[in-house]
Amino acid sequence: MERAIALSDDIYWVGVNDRTTDLFESIWPIPRGVSYNAYCILDDRVAVIDTVKEKSFGAFLEKIRQVAPGRNVDYLVVNHLEPDHSGAIPLLREVFPAMRIVGNPRTVEYLERLYGITRDLVTVNDGETLEIGRHRLAFVTVPMVHWPESMVTYDSTTGTLFSNDAFGGFGALDGGIFDDQVDVPFFEDEILRYFSNIVGKYAAQVQKAFDKLRGVDVRMIAPSHGPIWRKDPGHIMALYDRWSRHEGETGVVLVYGSMYGNCARMMEAVAAGVVEAGISAIRIHDAARVHPSYIIRDAWRYRGLIIGSPTYDAALFPPVGHLVTLLEMKRLRNRVVGVFGNFGWGGMAVKRLREFACQCASEVVEPAVEVQFAPGGETLETCRALGREVARRVLAAAGA
Repeated sequence: MERAIALSDDIYWVGVNDRTTDLFESIWPIPRGVSYNAYCILDDRVAVIDTVKEKSFGAFLEKIRQVAPGRNVDYLVVNHLEPDHSGAIPLLREVFPAMRIVGNPRTVEYLERLYGITRDLVTVNDGETLEIGRHRLAFVTVPMVHWPESMVTYDSTTGTLFSNDAFGGFGALDGGIFDDQVDVPFFEDEILRYFSNIVGKYAAQVQKAFDKLRGVDVRMIAPSHGPIWRKDPGHIMALYDRWSRHEGETGVVLVYGSMYGNCARMMEAVAAGVVEAGISAIRIHDAARVHPSYIIRDAWRYRGLIIGSPTYDAALFPPVGHLVTLLEMKRLRNRVVGVFGNFGWGGMAVKRLREFACQCASEVVEPAVEVQFAPGGETLETCRALGREVARRVLAAAGA
């Protein structure tokens, strides 16, 4: 997609697609790439909203020159200084040396520390505006969504919210950039994966951001990653609101680890119990074979969470342990949680899982199921009962 695309008569997408990076932040898989969205507003003055990753500067600059041939960039608005959005700032300044950089006080502080930039800066505080002609840009700080300097920019002329990482997700843009041009179910999944993997820890701050934007006439959402929401911006806002309230859908995520098949047998029995109780939305993940990114996404989506693990070196089986640590870091809450496990000569896995469950659950389903070595018929029936009880409580929470 080597061309700029119009959002309106004088606002253009000048972003780029990255189809070669395998891991976002060197952690999260992006098998279908990611877009770095930047925008250019043509008015009495030219304003660019954010930049792109340094390696993508050439394509980014080409698009700016497509839409503003012979013109200088007067302002660069920096909503967020994470390098996938700010990496090209020093290069852009070399091309447009008179360009003034607009950011809040924390942005100005970080610009010096990241890039040594200290001149031609315009400091804006929360709620202040900048007129560039007929367009008036209003700046709203949204600290810790998901960096301290994060802000969003609202163009009152068109009702466009340049929303930074909020409402953005993984996945390169394949030809189209708008919600009425792309595979929305795919991007909903990838926006949730992005939210749960990166932003979810700051769900409370997301809710504060919603409070600050309440009453704003948002007619289009232009995030820093993923599609631009012009047809139905309310749809993605409603999803984000629900996710940041930890409101899970009716379903169960079942995660397990198994070295020799015994914990896997327990998992199958638990799954059978979930289905027997009337829940068909069940997602089963082997923690040793599925990247935590996808498990975290599903745990954020569904209200029920059941985790099983053998004891390994007096602790959780390492892939399960890694997942549990990440879920604790992300501060997942308001879940119906059940746990099970097995051990050889000393059991610790279930104890650790119970500790985790008490942190993230609105309801911890008892009893936890634990067996030494291999499960027999009675243990497997108890596992089925655990699945049924988790499902029953999930359905009750949904009013089903």
